Amino acid sequence: MKYSLSVPILFLSLLTISCQTETDSQKQEDQQVADQVIPVMQLTTQAATLEHDYAGHLEAVQNVEVRARISGYLEKILVDEGKPVRKGQVMFKLSDAEYQVEIAQANASLESARAQAQSARVEMGRTKLLVDKDIISASELKLANAKIDAAQASIDQAKAALSNARLRVAMTSIKAPFDGIINRIPYKVGSLIEQGTLLTTVSDISQIYAYFNVSEKEYLSFIKKRRDPNKTAPREVDLVLADDSHYPYPGKIETTETVFEGNSGTIAFRAKFPNPKQLLRHGATGKITLDTDVNDALLVPQKAVFEVQDKNFVYVVDANNQVKARSFVPRSRINQFYIVQSGLKPGERIVYEGTQNIKDGMKIVPKPVSADSLRIMYAGIQ
Repeated sequence: MKYSLSVPILFLSLLTISCQTETDSQKQEDQQVADQVIPVMQLTTQAATLEHDYAGHLEAVQNVEVRARISGYLEKILVDEGKPVRKGQVMFKLSDAEYQVEIAQANASLESARAQAQSARVEMGRTKLLVDKDIISASELKLANAKIDAAQASIDQAKAALSNARLRVAMTSIKAPFDGIINRIPYKVGSLIEQGTLLTTVSDISQIYAYFNVSEKEYLSFIKKRRDPNKTAPREVDLVLADDSHYPYPGKIETTETVFEGNSGTIAFRAKFPNPKQLLRHGATGKITLDTDVNDALLVPQKAVFEVQDKNFVYVVDANNQVKARSFVPRSRINQFYIVQSGLKPGERIVYEGTQNIKDGMKIVPKPVSADSLRIMYAGIQ
């Protein structure tokens, strides 16, 4: 049998031409990319203001439970839920009929004790006269004086009982302990109130405390700056409300707790916010924003960063204008920048934008972009 070689030769020729065409096309494409001008910036350290957000819990500067100190039927409710009260204002009135009876009984006991004391004094006068005439012994005078002392003790006891009865009557009028806002009132008029029953709570929300937890590292940084006369510790904080709106009044850090929580390794800070319009309420939540100044932050624009498998990469440009992908670890994010923790160094050049048009190992024509121009472009970088 005879074989023809013309077909395989033709096939190999076509394959060679195709490969050559693809190679020439790739070279042409790479040359076109290499001819493109790519913005490149040099990394430098800069001063920046970092924002840290913390979950905050809001509490009134005073939030007091109002409880009944005596038992009785709830006769009057003189306030309403959510309304303001003034210090000393009567909020609830319990029935006082039985306590008025106690006052009457105490008054009667007091009058009886006074009468007994008067009788004892008269008796002592007679006894003294008889003793002076040696009709009776001197011991009878001592006995008369003892009766006067006993009568005076009865008077004191009756006065104490009267004061206690009057105090119990006063306790039937339950007053506001300070200026504040009335919270929920669970009982209605006619309810039988036992001693110690919670009637409501009163909150002083003229100012609000915000508690938030920070890590031990952040706590130490704050304390060191506060104690360093050459540095200013961030004492003002901002509050973002639950609807993501910004509270218009800044707060001030006042104090910290003294013990770190064992499970989380955090410690609580307390900031105070003014509340002139009473927008903030006890028990609300918010997000506390704390600013920290960093003098040597290495900033990378987000435009220059691309992600591969949850890692952050940039194209680093070497001395021959050849690009090489490199991963880095960000410390945090501020506006349109990453702050580098590791992986990049000051003085290195990176591709600022256009990363989608280049490939690892390519040569480019760099167009320098100054860090100052980027600093003007984005707010928040000092």
